[in-house]
Amino acid sequence: MEGAGKTTHLRRLSRRLDRAGIAHLVVREPGGTPAGERIRSIVLDRDSELFPETELLLVLAARAEFVRRVVRPALARGELVLADRYDLSTLAYQGAARGIGIERARSLNAFATGGLRPDGTLLLELDPDRGRERKSGAADRMESEDAAFHRAVADAYGRLAESEPGIVRVSTSGGPEDVHRTIWSELSARWPDRFPPDAPEA
Repeated sequence: MEGAGKTTHLRRLSRRLDRAGIAHLVVREPGGTPAGERIRSIVLDRDSELFPETELLLVLAARAEFVRRVVRPALARGELVLADRYDLSTLAYQGAARGIGIERARSLNAFATGGLRPDGTLLLELDPDRGRERKSGAADRMESEDAAFHRAVADAYGRLAESEPGIVRVSTSGGPEDVHRTIWSELSARWPDRFPPDAPEA
């Protein structure tokens, strides 16, 4: 959800991985490539008036570039890839909240990515109203959507977490330190070679 602390916790994970000597790459979506960043600016620009189908196809165009130019080469080098969003966001935002349909969004996403799925997805859970209160600065096009839209996204994430494989649900109602420890503990339990349980905190 917006305001759940994706950027903060991604940075903390990266610093801890650095200390543990784990090769990794931190990326963001939509974006991550020159073309993707241009697309991101359109999708998030509050002056952009986009139909849901247009929004979905733009997001997936950026992802197609991102997967082929950034993710697959990093995986081929043996690096761990940490992204602040990926396919689950598309299912929740465009598939559910925009009304396109989760299965249609899933099918188009599979085409855009060539079927590349994450090994796992952290779902940082937060009440959408509280998340919007946490945000500072000017809201972008997605952040400025009304409460009903953000509630629809939250509801979709909840449903998807019950049915999609590899989703780790993490409550962000506690302090940042507690949330980080929970995240690391969950990741260590699943992939101890990539997230060593004894790695020093960042």
